[in-house]
Amino acid sequence: MLLTIQLKDLALQFEILDNPLAQLWLDRMNQRHQWPLDDPERFYGFNPRDQDEQIALDKINDCIQQVRARFPEHNRGPVFACADQDSLNYWHHVFETRHGFLEQEDRSDPLTAVLAKLNVAVHRCESIARGNRPRFVCTWYGMPKTKTLTTELMQQYGTLNPAFGSVCLNYCEIGKTLEDLTQDRDNYISDAAFRPFNHYSADFNVRMHKETADYVSDKLVRMQDYYNQHREFFFDQGYTTFQDPRMLPLRFPVAQLVETMSRDQLLEQIRQRQTVTQVTIQ
Repeated sequence: MLLTIQLKDLALQFEILDNPLAQLWLDRMNQRHQWPLDDPERFYGFNPRDQDEQIALDKINDCIQQVRARFPEHNRGPVFACADQDSLNYWHHVFETRHGFLEQEDRSDPLTAVLAKLNVAVHRCESIARGNRPRFVCTWYGMPKTKTLTTELMQQYGTLNPAFGSVCLNYCEIGKTLEDLTQDRDNYISDAAFRPFNHYSADFNVRMHKETADYVSDKLVRMQDYYNQHREFFFDQGYTTFQDPRMLPLRFPVAQLVETMSRDQLLEQIRQRQTVTQVTIQ
């Protein structure tokens, strides 16, 4: 079975994996049609860094302007650099508190969509600051996030370093994982905003890169250090070992790219067509 993602006149095809995790995702994909593809231009890392940074700053500052018009008490100024993690943490906290967690969303308020865009814009900036690795994301706005992964499935089918061209389940919680906490050093986040990977949906990301073994190893060391420093908090939340799959920076592949050209050619082809126009399963 194939997943086809159309980028204007370029069709990317992915072979859907034959395992229970991919079947769960496929079940959700088959239910997605009544919701719109949200932001079909969520492409990261295909342009030169300075171009991507300007796009990201324009997006986040437009959201900030709209949020401040509604809530003038959030009077922090614009973000001037994607590396300004403290500002990104602040605006992510505004998103969490004003938007509400997954079980608290109020889509009747027009600002909810703006806050959702603010969240995406924060992560776009972070992605650039952390290496700007090429990937793109497909999500369906409003599709209920009601299904959860078991720890057994996470353990069996999760991987620390997916292959180039992997289609992976997208993190769809509202909050931050241990990986996020380790990277962000967030001084604004509430305890309730710690949200390990749990829910899944049709939403996915396509990774057009592969991390080095050293990068993954260093990340694990930093995460375990953070876990050990905050062990009491994590124990209180029920996570009594760093080896719990919900603590680890696992990714969950469900499909794999069918490669028909060199990777350099492919990245250039995608760079010229950074819009998803259709997603089909056949």
